[in-house]
Amino acid sequence: AGTGGQGVMTAAEALAQAALAAGHDAKKTEVAGMAQRGGVVASPVRFGRRVLSPAIPAGETDLLLAFEPAEGLRWCGQLRPGGLAIVNTRPVVPPVVSAGIHAYPEDPIAQIRAVVARLHAIDAVAIAEGLGNGRLANSVMLGAFAPHLPFDPGLLAAAMAERFRHRRPDLADLNAAAFQAGREAVAELGADAA
Repeated sequence: AGTGGQGVMTAAEALAQAALAAGHDAKKTEVAGMAQRGGVVASPVRFGRRVLSPAIPAGETDLLLAFEPAEGLRWCGQLRPGGLAIVNTRPVVPPVVSAGIHAYPEDPIAQIRAVVARLHAIDAVAIAEGLGNGRLANSVMLGAFAPHLPFDPGLLAAAMAERFRHRRPDLADLNAAAFQAGREAVAELGADAA
């Protein structure tokens, strides 16, 4: 989950491709409300032996990857008890907030922490900026997510690299470095950091 322009759909596509490469059946869908204007974007991905629908019932999500903290707060109710949320701490203030129509939640990370037993909160944008390009934050987030998947994290790294090798070969190596930086960032937090 995240906002328009953060790479949520690209990340979901890479995750689905990695699950297929691991031998799973996989389905995904998108929710994109005003995505080009900084609106909500979510892309549930389900995989397993046999998957009939990409829809995940409320309270049954195993892993939540939130590219934006308020969106992490919005979607954390989808997690099953004991599910893991990995949330980028850098807010993206949507136009409805800057226009004064709605208020941005005060400390969404603390609010998520109050209801989610397992949380990894990282500033993926700062990590990406440290690599020279803040737009690499989605690859940082996927790297943080990868060790928690029930298959080889290298499959997700390969799916991301493949997407960039075809469209922007110059970014493939940068995205691979961002993916590895995300893995290292979450490893520093510990196995079940809260």
